Amino acid sequence: MQEFIDVLRSQARHIAPELAELAYKRGLAVTQKDGTTRPIPITATPVVLDAAEIRRRAELSARLASATVKLARAILGGADAEDLLGALSPLERTLAERTWRQSARLATTRVDYFVAGGKPWALEVNATIPAMQGYSDIAARTFIEVVGRYFRYPEKALHALLALNGSNALALYRALLDGYAAERNGKLPDTVALLCRRNDAQITELRWLCERFREFGADADVVHPDEVSGDDAFVVNGKKYDLVYRHLFVRRLEETPSPWVEDFLGTVPGKKAVFLNPPASQVEVKATFARLSQALAEPALAQAAGLTPEELEAVRASVPWTRVFRPGPATGPDGERVEDLVALVAADPKRYVLKRSWDYGGKAVFLGRSTGTVPYTERVKAAYGEPLGWPELCARAAADTAGGGFVVQEVVDTPPEDHLLCEPNGTVIPTSFFVDYSAYASVGLARQPAWGGVCRGSMSEIVNIVGGGGVLPLITTEVASKLLMAWKAI
Repeated sequence: MQEFIDVLRSQARHIAPELAELAYKRGLAVTQKDGTTRPIPITATPVVLDAAEIRRRAELSARLASATVKLARAILGGADAEDLLGALSPLERTLAERTWRQSARLATTRVDYFVAGGKPWALEVNATIPAMQGYSDIAARTFIEVVGRYFRYPEKALHALLALNGSNALALYRALLDGYAAERNGKLPDTVALLCRRNDAQITELRWLCERFREFGADADVVHPDEVSGDDAFVVNGKKYDLVYRHLFVRRLEETPSPWVEDFLGTVPGKKAVFLNPPASQVEVKATFARLSQALAEPALAQAAGLTPEELEAVRASVPWTRVFRPGPATGPDGERVEDLVALVAADPKRYVLKRSWDYGGKAVFLGRSTGTVPYTERVKAAYGEPLGWPELCARAAADTAGGGFVVQEVVDTPPEDHLLCEPNGTVIPTSFFVDYSAYASVGLARQPAWGGVCRGSMSEIVNIVGGGGVLPLITTEVASKLLMAWKAI
């Protein structure tokens, strides 16, 4: 598909203004606390993958997510439960203790990867708010429509082209409906609530999802915690909702308490309404992911969690060596037995990355090979109040118990890629981006919907969309080929 990318590069200045403007208008934006919005940049250069590869990564994610859920349940049911529970905030812990036994069905999860040598390496599993289904669809749909019209692709055929590319919003909708049917003897919900806080950072994405749900046939609304009530039902302004999709961090409820919602979140899969994406902090905690890697070296751990051969093979094929970061003996990344894990990591900074076990936004992620750089120094000072070299940081992190302490992971060496970033004013900026790939999956459903993925780009190796960077449209090879043919026909 290099020919397609080359054409886009030559024509980017013509498509960039409409691409940026329309993506922002549709909701590719971050909402500030005061309600104003900041555009999330989109690239004029997409990620192009075969549909079969997108499906393969979704299937891989389904196995990894299922294995992580099983492992979290095994840990919470065993002697090491405090390792996970101790990482959580008070309300997160309360909800986890109330719901973990019943939280076997997660309508949506997301596994984040770096791709090296064409092979995806899983960095973590997202299960609390595995968002960006809307962002990914906005980017892909806007790209296909803007490029298609500029390339004079037949207008009446654009809808078929969009359908061919797939939709994460549609996959999410089908996952929610399938989960609801499983809980309500085959019935479908009459009403759907998308629950989030006011001026949520991703409120524009949620409004996009709500609009798509309505297009799919649902009576859907975005609702907020302060609006909800009901003695035996989930009610907002007199309207009863059958199904609730939660986009609400539990820690946000601690900032602005809502006893009714807190109680609602503590019952899975819900009595007042069906609730299929419960807070699953114990699944997303990185210490759980570290034990997923550890299970390869400790068959007893895999057996206690009930991991299948297929799940273990998925871990073996895609999870880089990851361990809970503590002093003492461990199995190293080459299978060797080491006397002290902290000493091993401190001696070889280029090989490792430290991550706080329970944190958001990549704030406490430290790349050993970035030691001495401004970003490294700023992160360390923000975490510990002073600059620290790598050995000193390792010692401090190993003794730090906040958020469940740290995990260490072998670095996935992914090179930056050259892309064309569309600024909100339509300017095209050549940019060197580190690009990740996130694939969605469901856990506990009878079948997987047709999940796709989302790609983010950042000038930092620590990729986080709210903190900067942009979204790259994910386009299938078949769609790209049809667009290229249209261009050649002009």
